[in-house]
Amino acid sequence: MANKVKRIGVLTSGGDAPGMNAALRAVVRACKYYDLQSVGIRQGYEGLINSDMIELGPRSVKNIINQGGTVLKTARSAEFRTPEGRLKAYKHLKDNNIDALVVIGGDGSFTGANIFHKEFGVPFIGIPGTIDNDIFGTDFTIGYDTALNTVIEAVDKLRDTATSHDRVFFVEVMGRDAGFIALNTGIASGAQDILIPEQRDSVQELCESLERSEKSGKKSSIVIVAEGEKLGGVYELAKQVQQKHPEYDIRVTVLGHIQRGGSPTCHDRVLASRLGIAAVEGLIEGKTNLMAGIRSNKVVFTPIDEAIKKHNEIDTELIKVANILAI
Repeated sequence: MANKVKRIGVLTSGGDAPGMNAALRAVVRACKYYDLQSVGIRQGYEGLINSDMIELGPRSVKNIINQGGTVLKTARSAEFRTPEGRLKAYKHLKDNNIDALVVIGGDGSFTGANIFHKEFGVPFIGIPGTIDNDIFGTDFTIGYDTALNTVIEAVDKLRDTATSHDRVFFVEVMGRDAGFIALNTGIASGAQDILIPEQRDSVQELCESLERSEKSGKKSSIVIVAEGEKLGGVYELAKQVQQKHPEYDIRVTVLGHIQRGGSPTCHDRVLASRLGIAAVEGLIEGKTNLMAGIRSNKVVFTPIDEAIKKHNEIDTELIKVANILAI
């Protein structure tokens, strides 16, 4: 396969993440550098099914490195999950003379690409683009650092009003299955407590933590709650604490999709640029069914099956740090 790839298609799939455009830019410019052609596929796998594609060159991707979201758009494709839909996608891929794919997205996007490869032999390399940072095979995913900074900015502002009114703020952040955003932003924002899916927490323990903080002289508190915590959701959690402590002035803030948006940080732009180039170079070398990632600041390739089936694990040292700092 080495050196046979001449035309590479690139798509963004699944949830958007800041830095996807930087990765797209890197793929397109790496293709030009190595004298390859690049094709942008709009709306993720839907673009393959509908043959919604556009020729790309270095000037096509100017002024996008600083933009959040994805200029190629993204969508979840129900039709691509069917054999008939994938066959249609493959025919359009061949009609457009595309030899290989770069897929920027998360584990769902990689699963689709993996099935597509097994059915039709289409070479591909994945680039991890998700704010959750839970994909195995890379220390950081594209968009994670930007999301952290977005949450920190919001929580810092909430702390101002919490302090002014002696309030307890429950702040829900994204993380349906992983607590990376909650744990790190909780530490960085000085939260009194952090609730994540990976831990077995209880309302009683949370109340005891808030009581300790009150006895130590704290008049306001921030509690960071990952959306996937196991206690019934942030509103139910706040309701139960309020019942036990009616004297608390409790407010709930759900940050929601603002965490996905915004201009990517320097870290995410550099990460996306490195992985975009690595993906193109990997395809030139004949690599396939791999995800490009960063480990110990070095580019590595992880078999896509491992990237899909395994997940990054929470650092227990960070949990200890959070507990110590909450005194």
